[in-house]
Amino acid sequence: MVIAALAMTAMPIQRAAAQAAAKPLKVVVLGDSLSAGYGLPAEAAFPAKLQKALQAKGIATDMINAGVSGDTASGGLQRLDWSVPPDADAVIVELGANDALRGTDPKVPQQALDEIVKRLKARNIAVLLCGMLAPPNYGPDYAKQFNAIYPDLAGKHGVPLYRFFLDGVAAVANLNQPDGIHPTAAGIDVVVANILPTVEAFLRSVAAQKG
Repeated sequence: MVIAALAMTAMPIQRAAAQAAAKPLKVVVLGDSLSAGYGLPAEAAFPAKLQKALQAKGIATDMINAGVSGDTASGGLQRLDWSVPPDADAVIVELGANDALRGTDPKVPQQALDEIVKRLKARNIAVLLCGMLAPPNYGPDYAKQFNAIYPDLAGKHGVPLYRFFLDGVAAVANLNQPDGIHPTAAGIDVVVANILPTVEAFLRSVAAQKG
């Protein structure tokens, strides 16, 4: 009788633990047009396709598309507090492409991204930083300074880094829209496939820490 009573007591606890483990992670993609899905239907945007790819890996997420076309790193900082809800578990930061396209002094996006990561960490929200590479038209010195922003910040704050968000897609004509900048739906598929192992490892770590 005692054993049966203990078993019955343990069952609700086990169910609660299972339900907690199955609760989707709330993930915000804080970005610009590259992640927002410029020129694409909502279901073809990066956050939507990433959510499906993670689901296939057994990782349930509530993915929030907080991408704003034309946004710079500074713009992302300005809207950080209302773009990332209090109950967010993790943020994928994809910003800086517009700074690079405009030839903005690398110190400007670096300072903004630094503050974004600091504020999120202060809120106990995990961060995955997506790197961007400068276009070649501003010369090697600019590219060297700009490209170093992301690994430097990842090292400084101890957050995971995905080296180049558009890896495998940038400058590939048939994976980009006519403007040569924004990925097509097929291009987004490549982005998702390439970044998936990094995001999967990141979110499994987040889930483990929550548990």
